[in-house]
Amino acid sequence: MRRIIEVIEDFERGSVEGEGRAVRFAHAKAYGLVRGTFEILDGVPPEYAQGVYGRPGTHDALVRYSNGLSHLGADRMLGNIVGMATKVFGMESTTTLPDEAMSRTMDFNMINGPVFFCNTAAHYTFLAKLFIDLPKYRQSGRRGNHQMFHDWVTGYGTLPASEWAWDELGAMLRLGERARWQNLLLSSFFSMGAVRHGDYVAKLRIRPTDDSAARVRTRGLDPTGRDEVFRPALVGELAGAEHEFDFQVQLCASLETMPVDDLTVEWEEHESPFVTVARLRFPRQDIGGEENLAAADALSFTPWRCPPEHVPLGSIQTVRKEVYRHSSSLRHRLNGQHRAEPASAADVLPDRS
Repeated sequence: MRRIIEVIEDFERGSVEGEGRAVRFAHAKAYGLVRGTFEILDGVPPEYAQGVYGRPGTHDALVRYSNGLSHLGADRMLGNIVGMATKVFGMESTTTLPDEAMSRTMDFNMINGPVFFCNTAAHYTFLAKLFIDLPKYRQSGRRGNHQMFHDWVTGYGTLPASEWAWDELGAMLRLGERARWQNLLLSSFFSMGAVRHGDYVAKLRIRPTDDSAARVRTRGLDPTGRDEVFRPALVGELAGAEHEFDFQVQLCASLETMPVDDLTVEWEEHESPFVTVARLRFPRQDIGGEENLAAADALSFTPWRCPPEHVPLGSIQTVRKEVYRHSSSLRHRLNGQHRAEPASAADVLPDRS
C-alpha cells in the first residue's frame, strides 16, 4: 500500500498537464457534474431493504462523469472506459471515515463494466504505473500495446511466471470489448467490487430505465473527427430532457461462483438478479459552463464514504480506502482547494435548469 501511495503521489505532484492544476491519478478528465435526486423506494423485499435502503425517502445527489484514466486530452486518445461517481446527501448515519463521520453523505464509485483487472495490492502497484505510462505506450502504436500487455502481465518483468496476471489481462480485454462509444446516459455502471449490504454481501449497478434510454437523441459517438464527444452529448441531452436510472443491488448467492476477492469474475445474473432499490433522476439542466467542470474537480469521491452497513469488502477495496484518501488530500493541497464535504448539492452546483 505504501508503494502504491508513493507512485500515485509522485504522479500527482508532476501531473499538471497544461491546466495549471494537479489531476486525479484515475478519472482525471471530467465530462460533467450533474444535479439529481436519489429516491430510496418503499416496498423493497426485506433482503434488499437493508441499511439505508430500508429507509424510504428522497435525497439530493450529485454525479460526476469522467474518463477512467490518469490523463487529460482528446477522448479518442483516452478511450471509452468511463466512470460515474455519485454523492448522495442527507443520509441519517455516520460514515466509516473517522475524520468526517458526520458528513451525512454517501458515495458510489462505479465504472461502465462489471469486472476489474486487479486482484492484489501488488498488481494494483503495477496498475497505477500502467495508467500513468499509458500515453507513452499509445505513442508507439502496436508495438507499444504489446509492451503494455507484457508489462501488465509480468509486473514490469518483476513477477515469477506462476504469478503472471493472465486473469487480470483477460478482464482488461473483456472490459474494453464491452465498453461503447455512446452517450453516457445510455451506459450501465457497476461497483465492480463487493460491499456489505446489511446482513448480506452485494454488488451494485446503475442503469437507465427503458423510457429514459429511449429519450436519448445523440446515441452513438464518433471520436475520430473531434477531440470532445462525451461532454457535448451529455450537455445537449440534459438541456433538453430529464433522465432516470434504476439503482440496483445484486446479492451474493455463492462465494464459490460469486467471489469477493476475485474481481475478474463477473457475478452472473442467472444466479442472482439485480433488484432495483432506488431511483436516480436528473432534471433538465445546464451543465455546459466551465464552472461546472471546476466544481466537478473540486469534489472528492470514495466508496468508503458510507455507513458501516455498506462498507466495501475485499483486499482491493481495502487498498482503495487509503489510496483514495491520500490522493484526494494531496490533490486538494497542491491545487489550493479546501477539502471538506459539502453540506448540500446546492452548495456545489446551484440550480441552473
